[in-house]
Amino acid sequence: MNIYLESFGIFFKIGAFTIGGGYAMVPLIENEIVTKRKWLSQDDFMDLLAISQSAPGILAVNISIFIGYKLRGIRGSMVTALGTILPSFLIILAIALFFSNYQDNVYIERVFKGIRPAVVALIAAPTFTMAKSAKINRYTIWIPVISALLIWLLDFSPIWIILMAGIGGFVWGKWGVGFYNKLRK
Repeated sequence: MNIYLESFGIFFKIGAFTIGGGYAMVPLIENEIVTKRKWLSQDDFMDLLAISQSAPGILAVNISIFIGYKLRGIRGSMVTALGTILPSFLIILAIALFFSNYQDNVYIERVFKGIRPAVVALIAAPTFTMAKSAKINRYTIWIPVISALLIWLLDFSPIWIILMAGIGGFVWGKWGVGFYNKLRK
């Protein structure tokens, strides 16, 4: 099968049937691209995911663009981005055309309330997968916990957290690892 059609179909299907945004799509994309088709290695996927999270814009679109580019360059990125964006566009268009007639319907309201727990689960799943891939354990769990608390409780800007993490990672890589290894001997 043509890789452009296949990748468009994969991202269109994921975009059409995933509720909860980019983080809910991550395990599905990973399953299709890494596990089933083996188009990317797990490490490459995690690298692209990290870049996608760091880049401005929508996570689902970013990761589809980076995966498409990795697979087939500019054309690949355009195809996978279109596959990701088109279902949402069509769904929003349909909702805009028809929702005003049903917005006060109690059954529609209940459906949306029922979907919420599933969305939470879909967002939590990639969080645990990323934590495992990032080798977060009982010794390093304090890093994301403190980062989240700084953002949540002290209204700390995520930009400062990212900058501090980058500087800390550089310092650790440059001097900390060697110092740590000397202490262990």
